[in-house]
Amino acid sequence: MGSRGPFCLETCARPNILALQPYRCARDDYKDDGTNVLLDANENAYGPGLALLPNGCLKAPLLNGGGVGQKNLELDLRGLNRYPDPHQTELKHHLCKLRNTHVHTDKNLTPNNLFVGVGSDEAIDALLRCFCVPGRDKILTCPPTYGMYTVSAQVNDVDIVKVPLDVHNHFQLQVQAINATLESDPTIKLVYLCSPGNPTAKLIPKEDIRRILEHPTWNGVVVLDEAYIDFSPDGASLAEWVTEWPNLVVMQTLSKAFGLAGVRLGAAFASQEVASLLNNFKAPYNVSSPTSSLAIAALQPENLAIMRGNRKKIMEQRQRMLIELPKISRIGRFLGGTDSNFLLVEILDRPKDQEGKASNESALSLYEGLAESRGVVVRFRGKEVGCEGCLRMTVGTAEEVDRLLAEIRSLLQGYSPVKNDGIADGHMEQEERKENEASEVVA
Repeated sequence: MGSRGPFCLETCARPNILALQPYRCARDDYKDDGTNVLLDANENAYGPGLALLPNGCLKAPLLNGGGVGQKNLELDLRGLNRYPDPHQTELKHHLCKLRNTHVHTDKNLTPNNLFVGVGSDEAIDALLRCFCVPGRDKILTCPPTYGMYTVSAQVNDVDIVKVPLDVHNHFQLQVQAINATLESDPTIKLVYLCSPGNPTAKLIPKEDIRRILEHPTWNGVVVLDEAYIDFSPDGASLAEWVTEWPNLVVMQTLSKAFGLAGVRLGAAFASQEVASLLNNFKAPYNVSSPTSSLAIAALQPENLAIMRGNRKKIMEQRQRMLIELPKISRIGRFLGGTDSNFLLVEILDRPKDQEGKASNESALSLYEGLAESRGVVVRFRGKEVGCEGCLRMTVGTAEEVDRLLAEIRSLLQGYSPVKNDGIADGHMEQEERKENEASEVVA
């Protein structure tokens, strides 16, 4: 056995990495065993936006060519000994074609406006490394929001300034407070905004974003995360707006509406100058050949039609949940908006007609009961700003929503809340620990 010698991990590793809380994702708590209904990670329950056979294989026209105008999916396994295209020009062309809607500008996006990588998370990290000096610069976030902004900032030794959403006004962006903060602290280089928000499911008005972009003194970049934009009204994406605003970056992913979370493909639309910086220091072959081929196939007309059909089904089930969930006596308000494939739902400590209030204890009990005894997994968000007693529920298929509603009715009917009066400190500490652990999941 070798000697450790002078090596000491605690003094050799970076202090901010040693202090980092372990990254936890949705599948850390409850696994996909083939029977669970997974409504916790905002995946597309209807599957990939690809023309598939019942056995899950791609239909022959996509594999072997087909009619005029059909795109051949060139997934040649014999070519895996070669590195993929480092520039992904064809993929970028199709992404630009998708987002050149001319709703917000007459200008056109080109492949030179794009960075593509491993999910949106690579873009989040790349922007931090591009614009923030470790130990000096900062980012601004608006909680409650996506947790990876904080995780990536901590990894890069970048401080975080928080201007919460207005929890008393439907999670509106507090633009005046954001601009005042940017005025007072020039070390803030990036503002991360999530639209539609996670976990709020609320679209940020275009004019609110414009007011930050027009800041008269701040020298920084607004990063708009549009992971869920395809569940919002048509024309909502501001991707093409980067041709008008050099200080705007818009991130998107194929993980949500396109149902391709497994291929891990994200994109950042930016000015040509910013996109060039991001592409200059990325890993040389950061998007694999299979990922690129599947993404290009998903962006073909036939498969876009499938994606949009699946999106329509999700929106129908979202409307059904909006109607049916409030009929359950201990379901409270829907907080935020309805612009995504999930809803943020209050769980009450007693029925509404008995003046029930949103309760983290009740929400955590329902969350655990659904997952551990009923095989239905949602996400506890009660420790986030303005989300007391809230569960985030991904919209599933019709059958999954049937089961979700039935199990919630069953569990809430038989649950009697425990009053806090007289509860031992140890029990309260255990409850607090469980709530914190459930909230640490980044999803």
